[in-house]
Order: sequence, then structure tokens, then C-alpha cells
Amino acid sequence: MSLFVIAACLTAGGLIGFMGGVLGIGGGLIAIPALVLLMGMSQQLAQGTALIMVLPAITMAVRKYNQQTRIDKRVAAAGAAGAVVFTWVGARLALGIHSSVLRQSFAVFLFFIALFYVWQTWRAARPAAKRPQANKAPAPVFTPRRASVLGMLCGTLGGFFGVGGAVLAVPIITSVFRLPQTTAQALALSMVIPGSTIALITYAWAGQADWMVGLPLAIGSLLFVPVGVKLAYRLPERKLRISFAVMLFATVALLAFEA
Repeated sequence: MSLFVIAACLTAGGLIGFMGGVLGIGGGLIAIPALVLLMGMSQQLAQGTALIMVLPAITMAVRKYNQQTRIDKRVAAAGAAGAVVFTWVGARLALGIHSSVLRQSFAVFLFFIALFYVWQTWRAARPAAKRPQANKAPAPVFTPRRASVLGMLCGTLGGFFGVGGAVLAVPIITSVFRLPQTTAQALALSMVIPGSTIALITYAWAGQADWMVGLPLAIGSLLFVPVGVKLAYRLPERKLRISFAVMLFATVALLAFEA
């Protein structure tokens, strides 16, 4: 690999790490379509390579989130435990299907998540008098048992798409349990760390991870994740949700273009 490509990967990793830190997504949603479009990788190889970058990036992001607001370790550990086995199952399923089918499935999944964020942002902006009376009921507590069930679902998706567990967990935590956006992002990312490790091992074992590309991306990402997390706590929550939705729609557009 040329020095130019390494430098480009370091730069791209820095940008992805910054945006992932702001949005609480680990950067994989940006890296995967970029690897497919710019480097001609198959969907499986892009997902495995992105995991090389994602795993250290989300670990760094969780550390920075925890410095701002302490993460409930019991809830996070229960969610992580639920995700581990199901992440392996999802990864094995992804490795057994055609790349184009996996890419299209990824795009559809992200499209509906983005729609959900748009709806959630619109609902939050409505005057309190126009909201359904049910919204005034106390929110259910996000207990370790509930986190474990959510971890199973997120682990399956995270393994199947290489990323996505945290993307699904964040809107569920904010809408069902009504926790703040940054708290939800911190919990979701901490829940997917063990599962992401399993997914990376599974993809790498199948030869679907390019370490020469993934490692420079990871190094660049680690340098800028803290900057993104710091900005996340300064942005208004509504703007953070809108930014998240825009990022997802942009990813869908890139994947549709490739198809």
C-alpha cells in the first residue's frame, strides 16, 4: 500500500471518528459505504474492515462519554452480555449471503431508522398541549433485564451489518425509556463493545477484513473521537437528532447509488 493511500486512510479515519463521536455511532455507518464506493470492496469486506476502526473508536467514545456523565455499568453490562452470542449469529448469517443482497438490506434498515429519527424529532417539537396524553405517563425504567433483551436484538443486527446495534438502541432508549440523547448514545455504545469484538473476529476469520486499510482508519479515528464527543454535549438535543437522521439518509443514498 502506498504512503498516499495510508495518509488518505488516516485523514478519512479522523473525519469519521469526529462525526462518529458527535453522533454516537462509532463511525461505521460512514466508513462502510465509503469503502464500498471508493475502494470497490464487497459489502462483507467493507463491514469487516470498518469493524477494525469501529472497535477502538467506540471504546474511546464510551470512555469520553463516561467522563461527562457516569454510565450505568449494570445496565451496560447486561446489554453487552445479551449481545455477545447473537452478534456471532448475525455475522455468520451475513457471511453466507450475496454482497448485493446484504448491501440492499443495510440500506433499507438505515432508511427506516432515519425515518424514525425524523418522526421522533418532529414529535418532540410539538407543543405539549397537542401531544397524546399517554406521553405524560412515567417512562419505564431501563433495567438490566430490559437492557439484556435489547442487547440480543442489537447484537444480531450489529453482527449482520457490521454496525447498527447502537443505531437501533439509541432511538429505543430515547423514545421508550425517555433518556437523554447523549445518555442513550453512551449506553448503546458501551453495550456493543463485546459484540463488536466477536463480530470482528468472525469477519477476520472468514478473510473479510483488510487490516492494511482498517488500521490507519482506526488510528485517525482515535485522534478525533474525543473532539466529537465533546461537541456532542454542547449541541442542542434536537440538532443532534436531526444530524443523526441526515447522516443516515446520506448513507442510504450512497448505498443506493452503488446498487
